[in-house]
Amino acid sequence: MTQQTPSRGEHLRTALALAASGLPALPLRAGKVPFGNCTRCADNTCGGRPNMKTPGPCACSGPCHAWAAATTDPDVISSGPWRQAWLTASTVAYHPGGAGLTVVDLDNADAIAWARATLPTTQTVPTTRGEHWLYLGTMPSANAVRPGVDIKSTMSYARWLGPGTGTMTALPDVVRALTAAKPAAPAQASVTVPAPAGGGQCHHRTPAFLERGIAMAEQRITDATSGVHNAVYATFLAVLSTHGRCGCLTQEHITRLFTAAQIKGETARHCVDAWTNALTRLGL
Repeated sequence: MTQQTPSRGEHLRTALALAASGLPALPLRAGKVPFGNCTRCADNTCGGRPNMKTPGPCACSGPCHAWAAATTDPDVISSGPWRQAWLTASTVAYHPGGAGLTVVDLDNADAIAWARATLPTTQTVPTTRGEHWLYLGTMPSANAVRPGVDIKSTMSYARWLGPGTGTMTALPDVVRALTAAKPAAPAQASVTVPAPAGGGQCHHRTPAFLERGIAMAEQRITDATSGVHNAVYATFLAVLSTHGRCGCLTQEHITRLFTAAQIKGETARHCVDAWTNALTRLGL
């Protein structure tokens, strides 16, 4: 029998049921990622929280600002702006920290084996590749705290995959210690690529304007939750589209972008390829 894809109505009903049980819900689009910021907040024009480092609910009418949009308000979830998102939503997510929970996301069999040998038993939810272990209590979220293990709690979201089995227990110290023990980022390879030659003075040379653009590009790479290769290329392309023809970019700016990409897991070679491809596409 062919498995049926849940309809928009089913996602909406699921979200309302989660909200009624105290779990702040939000829709995810294709790729299991949040919907982009609304037009008022696109490219951080709202001056808000592009990387969600400041706790607090989202004040926008639609599902904007990722996890911060998650809500238990049924009127918001079923409102007009949210209905537009439900039309193309691929699944439903929730904000664990907003419900006082922490999810230990185990991504493979080895991670599950480690959890069974190390962590106290708790409510467990099967995922596509592994399991979610749910604990009562909150902590900072972090990815890759050990091989195949992510922590989703404050300032994060998790897909709703059902209630699972077992009884939820208190968040143990061994889980809290995982973020403190997170390995340092690997050393970054030193890479030099050409900065496009430009035509001299232009408004992009205003230090605040250029700095804001580079900082936003770094954050865009840092915030990528999937498809990092594509995110890096798209960011390089956007930077070069804006600053590549006027001589604004320096090697220091390029190094900052490459460093952000390598911290995210890109190799130096992939960074060079993405930069070169973007230059070629723009004819620079």
